[in-house]
Amino acid sequence: MTDSPVSRCGYVAIVGRPNVGKSTLLNHILGQKLAITSRKPQTTRHNMLGIKTEHGAQAIYVDTPGLHKNNEKALNRYMNKSASSALKDVDVVIFVVDRTRWTDEDQMVLERIQYVEGPVILAINKTDRLEDKSDLMPHLEWLATQLPKAEIVPISAHHGHNLETLEKLVSSHLPEGDHFFPEDQITDRSSRFFAAELVREKIMRQLGAELPYQITVEIEEFKQEGRILHIHALILVERDGQKKIIIGDKGERIKRVGQEARKDMEVLFDSKVMLNLWVKVKGGWSDDERALRSLGYDDI
Repeated sequence: MTDSPVSRCGYVAIVGRPNVGKSTLLNHILGQKLAITSRKPQTTRHNMLGIKTEHGAQAIYVDTPGLHKNNEKALNRYMNKSASSALKDVDVVIFVVDRTRWTDEDQMVLERIQYVEGPVILAINKTDRLEDKSDLMPHLEWLATQLPKAEIVPISAHHGHNLETLEKLVSSHLPEGDHFFPEDQITDRSSRFFAAELVREKIMRQLGAELPYQITVEIEEFKQEGRILHIHALILVERDGQKKIIIGDKGERIKRVGQEARKDMEVLFDSKVMLNLWVKVKGGWSDDERALRSLGYDDI
């Protein structure tokens, strides 16, 4: 008679500067898209749990907003606070960096995690894009001096390279104990949250550099009627000019955003979706702490 595997469970913070591949990494580990992604930095605004239960181990990944130096607005302060709070009371930290690129914001993250007492894994992302792998060695040696206790794993979050090694390492550090969530649960967030995030992702991908960060999405209706899921989403911007950009010429752009968001929603919710989008100007929302709380940016 063989012994059943030891039950393990713990929290794993995925941290790093903006746009380094944290959300892509989480999506690949979970095997499905939960965290939205775009090339625009600071796409992720909230801490979100992604839960993976396998071989007796439950790893509860915390995808965090990128730590960044801009603290001008309440929204920026909220994102930095969310990322920093994820470092408290976690069992493992994955610090994601981009090959040999090193910025002031990487340095800022490094300074925050130097004081973490638990295990730290340094995930060197996008290593498949390095033309000369020998360039990596001096950088790895320098990182090892900065974080002497960290275990270093080269990965490609986009292609899924070496993630099995990373996950085994994470699992080995999880404390023994009962699971906190049912085996089939993969996140702590609601369907309304994901509907809003998908709309925001499509806007950010469509507009790229054209649109500043002052945009958020609020779900006003989320109702299943028979086989059809009705979703009404309100896109909030700060100025009339931003509203015109999102709507586009003769409404073409917002129509495209809606079509792309609806496709992803139908896969995620396994239902036919009727999606209605509106754009509204709400001046100053990104620097108004009360407005941010009402829009779901908690813990400010």
